[in-house]
Amino acid sequence: MPYYLAVYDMNQQRVGKALKLFRRYLNWVQNSVFEGELTYAQYECLKAEVKELIEPGEDSVIFYELRDERYAARTVMGEERGNRSRFL
Repeated sequence: MPYYLAVYDMNQQRVGKALKLFRRYLNWVQNSVFEGELTYAQYECLKAEVKELIEPGEDSVIFYELRDERYAARTVMGEERGNRSRFL
């Protein structure tokens, strides 16, 4: 299953909604940074919801797709924020 990194920069009015949206699909890593595995269908649903939320002239969302989490090296320096699990 593909592994995704998602980052966004949004107008303050939409940041809360974006946080809630991305947390439904991915693991929160840091302010405006999320990661995790998604099926193709989940990825397409997330993109469709993002498209409805953003203002193209003001907001930016970037998705990075990796074939698998094993192909990504992850180094954390300082305090790790977020929780790598989507389960509370």
